[in-house]
Amino acid sequence: MDITARQDSLNLLPQALYRAAQSQAIDQRIIQDHGMSGLQLMERAGTAAFNCLQAQWPENQHMTVFCGVGNNGGDGYILAQLARRAGYRVVVLQLGDTAQMTQEARDCLSLLERSGIHPKPFDGTLPEDTEIFVDALLGTGLKRPVTGEWAQAIELLNAHPAPVLSLDIPSGLNADSGSIMGTAVRADMTVSFITLKCGTMTGAGSDLCGILRYNDLHAPLDVFEKIPAQTQRLGLDTLKADLQRFFPPRRRNTHKGDYGSLLLIGGDWGMSGAVQLAARAAARCGTGKIRIATRREHADILNLQQPELMCSGIETTQPLEMLFAQNDVIAIGPGMGQFGWAQQCFDTLLQDRQNNQKPWVLDADALNLLAKKPMQPMQLGPVVLTPHPGEAARLLGCSIQEVQQDRFNAVVEIQQRYGGVCVLKGSGSLIADGGEPLYVCYAGNPGMASGGMGDLLTGLIAGLLAQKVPLAAAARLGVCLHACAGDICAQRDGERGLLAKDLLPEIRHLLML
Repeated sequence: MDITARQDSLNLLPQALYRAAQSQAIDQRIIQDHGMSGLQLMERAGTAAFNCLQAQWPENQHMTVFCGVGNNGGDGYILAQLARRAGYRVVVLQLGDTAQMTQEARDCLSLLERSGIHPKPFDGTLPEDTEIFVDALLGTGLKRPVTGEWAQAIELLNAHPAPVLSLDIPSGLNADSGSIMGTAVRADMTVSFITLKCGTMTGAGSDLCGILRYNDLHAPLDVFEKIPAQTQRLGLDTLKADLQRFFPPRRRNTHKGDYGSLLLIGGDWGMSGAVQLAARAAARCGTGKIRIATRREHADILNLQQPELMCSGIETTQPLEMLFAQNDVIAIGPGMGQFGWAQQCFDTLLQDRQNNQKPWVLDADALNLLAKKPMQPMQLGPVVLTPHPGEAARLLGCSIQEVQQDRFNAVVEIQQRYGGVCVLKGSGSLIADGGEPLYVCYAGNPGMASGGMGDLLTGLIAGLLAQKVPLAAAARLGVCLHACAGDICAQRDGERGLLAKDLLPEIRHLLML
């Protein structure tokens, strides 16, 4: 999807995200407490989706609508009826046992048949001249993998060149976790009704939804107050308020000591660039003093390349202990490796926890070393952990696939094991701080899948902590700044070939919002 279209879509989305059971409870509240029928809600949903379809593809007049037997199918019947009335050529293909159809969907089917459209059973083929497909197959209630004719229909949809509009959620996508239930529709646009679902924002949801639209169907506001969201969305539109809160204009009578001191540990042989990127990110977000503890051979080179940094060559643990005492925040892991030098640095840090409760940021090989510790789980105090799915799997003792199958559960479990805040990186990065809500960052793009991006994030979060931003807020703000800077670069120059250092000027500019 075009990055501009994605950002325009983002600006119109609510911040609150809901799980499937919560969404269903809200639907029932609307019906029971406000005298609105299920049929009325489905008529509004079908109308909202048809309006989006017309606006996005005004020239596509031959439509095929795939309908299941639940309320998602009922939304599809309403849309098909409206399209027929507007002069579209409409074919409705029916899947599932119609004897199991919900009463609301049956009411919508009656309206459709009165308009002259009679659904045809899906026979494994598609109308050849279809210009637009509507996916109204499965909705948010899916609890088992998609198989049989349902899977066949989805595979045919994905192979056809015509665009696909999904109603509420792409069929086959888990509404809670963002995982694929066997197979799933790859939509060009998804229109979400009443609530925005958690699974649309992370994991496979980021790829499958296409342009994401939202319509509240004029739901009464009090239903959302009675069933509060457990997850919140982060993005460029949420960034400005956080920046104003934590970054007021600086006083004129100030000095670098007012903006914190940060110690970064990393850069084993051949990997000094990682810790330098982390340090540069901390500098660009306004950290007062930054020191790198690295291999002796790297210290002079890093200092020449970035003279604003202080660099210490560390080969024994004694000077490291002194540096712990001199700095406000410690970040460890970028370019660190897992061998003798790295192990000694990490063990010394863990031992020092008995003496102080300074904030830490653990990333990369620091997380791998933590996963090897026999005394797991261990509460680490004020710490931000920033694993990617592979590191998360090692921390949890499971497979990467298991992490990705339920990213929400994985980020919560890591946070519960180690305390502090956990950032599970990836498409739709997740942030858990031990309470509610969880946070999902919808910003970011595939161009950021390149070396050094994680190191940059480590430096950003650590630099914010050094400037006295609270632990959970620093994690949220760092993730959001990082992702939004990447989107600005991609929008200007494209995704392919995006480098971590390209984000540095944009991070500084974003801080001026």
